[in-house]
Amino acid sequence: MRLPAAIPAGARLVVRIALGPDREDGRPKFRDYIGHVVDWNGRRLILDRDPAANGSRPGERVTLQAEDMVALKPVPER
Repeated sequence: MRLPAAIPAGARLVVRIALGPDREDGRPKFRDYIGHVVDWNGRRLILDRDPAANGSRPGERVTLQAEDMVALKPVPER
C-alpha cells in the first residue's frame, strides 16, 4: 500500500493492520485502530487510540509500523 508522505498531527484515522494467517483456518486476520495521529515519520505512526464506544477498552497510545499497514483512511469525529 502506498502511504502518504505527511499526515497532520490531530487527524483522526482508521488504520488496518495485518496480523497474518489464522492458525486454525488459514485466513488472513486484521485489526483496526481508530484514533488521532500524534506523529508520523513515514515508517512509524503513533496514534492515540480512541476508547471503545461500549467502554470495553480504554483509550491508549499505540505505535504502528508502516510495513504492517494494509489500509489507512480519515474518519469523522464521533
